[in-house]
Amino acid sequence: MTTMGAKILVIDDEAQIRKLLRVTLTAHGFETAEAATGQEGLLQAAMFRPDLIVLDLGLPDMTGMEVLDGIREWSNVPIIILTAQDQEHDKVAALDRGADDYVTKPFGMGEFMARMRVALRHIAKAPDEPVLKLDQLVIDLAKRSVELNGEKLKLTPTEYDLLKVLGVNAGRVMTHKQLLKQVWGGQQYESDSQYLRVYVGHLRKKIETDPARPRYILTEPGIGYRFAWQES
Repeated sequence: MTTMGAKILVIDDEAQIRKLLRVTLTAHGFETAEAATGQEGLLQAAMFRPDLIVLDLGLPDMTGMEVLDGIREWSNVPIIILTAQDQEHDKVAALDRGADDYVTKPFGMGEFMARMRVALRHIAKAPDEPVLKLDQLVIDLAKRSVELNGEKLKLTPTEYDLLKVLGVNAGRVMTHKQLLKQVWGGQQYESDSQYLRVYVGHLRKKIETDPARPRYILTEPGIGYRFAWQES
């Protein structure tokens, strides 16, 4: 699947938002469907079979979280939360429950389209791809090796595991809880973000030109981290 011609479902009770997205997405070659309620959104998700869903958290008949939970019971389709709620706990809750990204209203269409393209590219990746090429960074999953600008990096097992999780989910916001669980495992680590700060600091020193101004591992304040890269 390519991003061009992808099917986008917009679940939002604001008619102006739906119209804005419909006009913009159609102009960029996407096929769109709309829903103004949660129940309608769940039905459209099953019938329209979208490649990506844009989901508002504030719906008239049920919460966006309930819609998210309902879709995640049977589908891994990328879901971008579009919301006027800018509280960190709302964003963290949505991401922990399976959302891929979030955009806060009001929003710029340029940034929104960029995040949407990242989500679509991520789902299009082959799940068994043995090598991740993220700009000048190459992660060989089979060999557990990492190269930057053609030079092999020396990483500890934990540093590699953290980089792998971030790389496999490149473009997505990964919460502290998600990263701690996937890298360290066990619930005893899920609330201790100090582990992350230490190891993210180590990784930045090894892969960033300027660790104080990271290019790859970006901080989402109060939420987690996002691995970003420039595609050729």
